[in-house]
Amino acid sequence: MAAICVFCASSTRLAPEHLDLATTVGKALGPRGHSLVSGGGCVGMMGAVADGARAGGAHTLGIIPQSLVDLEVADTASDELVVTTDMGVRKNIMIERSDAFITLPGGLGTLDELFEVWTTATLDLHRKPIVVLDPDGFYTGLWKWLNDITDTAFVRTQALAQVTVVTSIDAALDHIEAALA
Repeated sequence: MAAICVFCASSTRLAPEHLDLATTVGKALGPRGHSLVSGGGCVGMMGAVADGARAGGAHTLGIIPQSLVDLEVADTASDELVVTTDMGVRKNIMIERSDAFITLPGGLGTLDELFEVWTTATLDLHRKPIVVLDPDGFYTGLWKWLNDITDTAFVRTQALAQVTVVTSIDAALDHIEAALA
């Protein structure tokens, strides 16, 4: 059983297909014996993935800074809710408490979380699987840019290889399970 951290948007103005993706990812965790680690919010895709995980029988751990609790966006239905002093502490605990990471569509916060776990992996601070689940090409432009700058030596090819991009939930979970076996 793996504790899988899912990074995704917390925006309340999202297309229904993104909310459906988050819910379906959450629901897929429990039957495969996994638990969810999330940013501890109850809105947007973050709330949908947590609700889906609980619906699928997965344990949920939310990690949220006090400033977001004060805005009343905490996922108080979490099986465990850890309240931190700030976003930096939140990210560190999310990394520590997770065995693997899945990134769904999201904005700056989601990219910040992805790049944090990716950077720490390139520094060999952890060897946890990192997966980007991109069923609709949301991240195509980002991957093109990252691949293009490998020619300039700003990003090493080995660093790109540390993230697996897939288009299906089963492929994401299969990759994580194989990497952790």
